[in-house]
Amino acid sequence: MDLKPDWVVGFVDGEGCFYVGVSRNRTMKTGYQVLPEFRIVQHKRDIQVLYALRKFFGCGVVRKNHDDRYELRIRKRSCLKKVVEFFEKHPLKTKKNVDFKKFRRILIMMERGEHLTKEGLIKILEIAMEMNTGNHERLKRTLEEIRGLDEDTVHPHSERVG
Repeated sequence: MDLKPDWVVGFVDGEGCFYVGVSRNRTMKTGYQVLPEFRIVQHKRDIQVLYALRKFFGCGVVRKNHDDRYELRIRKRSCLKKVVEFFEKHPLKTKKNVDFKKFRRILIMMERGEHLTKEGLIKILEIAMEMNTGNHERLKRTLEEIRGLDEDTVHPHSERVG
């Protein structure tokens, strides 16, 4: 399957998702890990499209999502950078472009190491809560947890930096 950039833009406009999760991880400097990912879910009858998109972007994993659904998921930062570069060159046409720009902003903040500070983590959560990903309640709870931490609770002596 030979995919053209315009087709990919249209398909992702309808089926793609830019997602940012934040979860507890004691090994991280802040005690939390930011997990950005790009994903597309399809019925198993259309799994070949997911493999074609994986080939198109040159990375990602196709795996079972649930029931008869499969997903292409891209998490690796170097691969997410390829996805971002593609959509900068070939902009999405729907409101999904707004989510993409917020997603890109979070990745830039992570490149700068801002996710390793309490202030940066709070800002990332605030941006992620503006995205249309359906995980607002979970992000809100995490944001409240982090805001409630004092600086000594945010693991300043951790070896890991991200």
